[in-house]
Amino acid sequence: MTKIDLQDVYEYVEKNITHFHQQRLDYVSNKIDLDKILEQKNPYLFRAKHVQTAQDLIKGFIDAFLQSQEETLFGHFIEGLAIFVADKVFGAKKSTLIGMDLEFEKDNTVYAIEIKAGWNWGNSSQLKQLKINAKSAKEILEKETGKKVVIVNGCCFGKKRNMKPIKDGYYKICGQEFWELISNQEDFYIQIIKPIGHKAKEKNDEFYEVYSALINKLTVDFTNRFCDDGRINWQKIVAFNSKKIDAI
Repeated sequence: MTKIDLQDVYEYVEKNITHFHQQRLDYVSNKIDLDKILEQKNPYLFRAKHVQTAQDLIKGFIDAFLQSQEETLFGHFIEGLAIFVADKVFGAKKSTLIGMDLEFEKDNTVYAIEIKAGWNWGNSSQLKQLKINAKSAKEILEKETGKKVVIVNGCCFGKKRNMKPIKDGYYKICGQEFWELISNQEDFYIQIIKPIGHKAKEKNDEFYEVYSALINKLTVDFTNRFCDDGRINWQKIVAFNSKKIDAI
């Protein structure tokens, strides 16, 4: 049984996670300004949380903005890692089928996998499309290979699985079960923690230096524009965020 050398994982992470960290740094360096975060985030939520200081509000806005960006950025990284692992173990290839990310053969069964970073993804329309993609991929691969074909929605973390895979047309497997499928190792989902965290501190030190400067800068800007005698003017914030645009 083929197993992946953990050193290969370290090398992959070293080479590819730099892009994730650099993109995070780019966001706090030059892609976030006061108008952007005030336009995109929900002022009512922060009012309901009784935020009273400009710095706490700005930090909350920035953190909420960054979280959504980071989930997307890191999702691309970890999905790439999964493809790398499956390639090393099974000689997997990047799929050209609609909606599928990789294909490989294991125990005389062909697997086509759509990879998602986390289990809680997709609205009803996206899940409906997954069923359509799964049906199409299964038919194409069965015709091409003449072998049993299994379609998988593989999620990099979580414990969820679909209870009606035959009806849905695909299996949903998450976390340990997913990593075991593509690596042939039961504890692989634990093993990858070390390489992913390798040199994380030094990367984040640089990020937080720029992040802190951004909070300080935007706090000053916000105080000048949206505070009266040191108090947050929520009416001004809501008007900036939600006042109707005059008809052209």
